[in-house]
Formats: sequence, structure tokens, C-alpha cells
Amino acid sequence: MAERERVGGVSSADLMCVCISRQVVDGEALAQGLATPLVAAGYLLAWMTHAPNVCFASAIGQSLCQEGGPLGLASVESLWLDRSVVSYGFVSATVDLLPRVRPKEFFRPGQVDPAGNFNNIAFGSDYRRPRMRLPGSGGIPDVTPLSSEIFLYVPRHSRVTFVEELDFRSGLGHDPHRLRGRGPCYLVSDLGQFDFEGGRIRLTHLHPGVTEAQVQSRTGFQIRVADGLSTTPPPSAEELRLLTEVIDPLGIRRLEFLSGPERRQALAGMIAAESRQRPLAS
Repeated sequence: MAERERVGGVSSADLMCVCISRQVVDGEALAQGLATPLVAAGYLLAWMTHAPNVCFASAIGQSLCQEGGPLGLASVESLWLDRSVVSYGFVSATVDLLPRVRPKEFFRPGQVDPAGNFNNIAFGSDYRRPRMRLPGSGGIPDVTPLSSEIFLYVPRHSRVTFVEELDFRSGLGHDPHRLRGRGPCYLVSDLGQFDFEGGRIRLTHLHPGVTEAQVQSRTGFQIRVADGLSTTPPPSAEELRLLTEVIDPLGIRRLEFLSGPERRQALAGMIAAESRQRPLAS
């Protein structure tokens, strides 16, 4: 299912990027995982607007950068590695760098429950014969029990992702046995924005054109609704210009909304377009 268009022709991808950007505070460290172009675009938008002093802890090469570069496909490694202040191995980054720096990080869950626990391992009760194998947990089990800066994003809000009970747990949410950190404090989907007030997910903003009933019908448990439920403010003209002309002219951020066949077709066009671009200035 492709991304939905919102009021005024604003896409779900652009609206979610702007929501991610607005969660960034100037001066903080931002951790970016693999294959998360929506997050990368949101971080870069914040850096180019209200947060020029952030630094980026990228899973690409486990590098720490003080400046970003436009999104790319074939060139994505060099965009980060060529700008890195220092690079770490995966184990060192997970157990040494991230706990010390305590960056803000957005994770994309395959499943998420009402308390913000999440699953990136597999669908199905039998680990050896799952219905579907997910990308895997990476450093999520190491980071989430310690972090207080856990943020989530879901490009396609559905009952498949929002579930009462997880098949497996890789990310720690609001758990009574937690010793350090806290569970997720924010989630954005293509339908709205949520917090975890009281340790349980709560709808705080509806995206333009979305109704409360739509959110509930696509959620596998009862959603709490904040008093004074608001509408997500749309992107400004300058935010849209930066996203489409500077940060991601190839439209890579939209890949997270596409099905497999749609993604393969889009990737072919993006790689061809990227090959025609001039090399980026350092």
C-alpha cells in the first residue's frame, strides 16, 4: 500500500519527517539505524532548521558525525563515513558509545503493545518456523533497557503492528521490572502522534484528514485519547522545500511506505537518477 496524501497534497512521508524533526532538541545526539530514511530525513530537517548543533550517531559504519548529507542509496555509506569525526566497531558502539552518549533514537517496530514493548524479531509463536522473519533486533535489546530517549515510528498504522500481545519482545517498554531508563515517550504513525503518559500509549494528535475512529479501527487494542486532542500542524513551505529539494530529492523517504514490488520498481528509478547526479561536495 503506497503512502496516503494528506490535506493540501502533503504526503504521509513528509508529514512524518516533520513530526520527527520537531521532536529534536538542539545540541543533543541523534542515533540513526539502518534502512530508516524517514528518520534520517527528519534528523537532517531539524539540523537545517532549528537544531544546527546536533550530532549524528549513525549505524552506517558506527560513525559519529557533526554534519549530515543528502539521502542516497549507492552513496549512503560515504555520506556518513566521509563526514565522521570518529568510527566505532558495532560492539563498541552498542556497549560503550550509546550508553555513554545516551542519544535520542527512533525505532520502527514490527509489533508494538500498549506499554511500548516492541518486536523486530518475527511474527508467529514458533521461533524456528515463524510466519515471517523480521529484520532482527540489532542493538535494540542492549539499548532500550538503559535509554530514556526511546522514540518509535510506524509508517503504516495497522492491527498487524499495534497488538495487545507481542509474538516476541526485542525492545523494552514501560515494564515494572525495568531498573534504568524508561519506556518510549513518543510514537508517530501515518495516522497521528502518541505519547505514553502513565506508561500506556495515548493518542495526542490526529494528522489532517484522519478521524479518531480510523485510528481505533486500525489498532488491535483500545486506544486512550488525550483531553484536548489536537491536529498535527502541517509542514511549512520551507520544510517541504528542504525535504524535496535539498535533503531527499530522490524521494528515498517514501520507500518505507511501499510494498515489495512497488519498492523494487521505485529503487530502480532512484538508483538511475542518483547515478546521473554530480558527486557531492565535501
